[in-house]
Amino acid sequence: MIRLSRTRVQIASERLRLRPPDQADFLAWVALRRDSAAFLQPWEPTWAADHLSRRGFSNRVLWARRSIDGGTALPLFLFHAETGDLLGAITLDNIRRGPAMAATLGYWIGARYARQGYMTEAIRAVTHHAFRAMDLSRLEAACLPENVASRAVLESSGFKYEGVAQSYLQIDGRWRNHVLYANLRSDRRGRAPTG
Repeated sequence: MIRLSRTRVQIASERLRLRPPDQADFLAWVALRRDSAAFLQPWEPTWAADHLSRRGFSNRVLWARRSIDGGTALPLFLFHAETGDLLGAITLDNIRRGPAMAATLGYWIGARYARQGYMTEAIRAVTHHAFRAMDLSRLEAACLPENVASRAVLESSGFKYEGVAQSYLQIDGRWRNHVLYANLRSDRRGRAPTG
């Protein structure tokens, strides 16, 4: 289920409600990020000095609104449908129109919610939204080669391995190679020919 209210996209799946971040989410966000720091930091760019500050979060919310309004990104927070707890976030970024019709997918989940299928569910919901409501043709994602959990989430969500990008992103303070994955709206890779 997808609801649109101006630029406020809301996506519902079986156990999740996805929506853009709001200033009122600050306390839940900072608590989840702080509690999950050791779990998240090995896989993320180095956190800025003001990463967990109110000002840093306000800037994140403003960026989200501008990005959605400008059609360049779709940042969403994941909330549990029953409890309303914040579980993590997922973002379609670098949205390209014209001949590409593509975007880059990024995501994180709080440590206590990992390995429960929430991110797979979120990726499937966002992929459906990207292909149906946004008319995108290709979603790309990248992760560190040793991030077995992230690779498994992408593969179980319909993404297929495409290769390795050298020095793709700075993670935990140094340039790191990443494995690349993609999901195509009309994907025939790996399927046997018919007829």
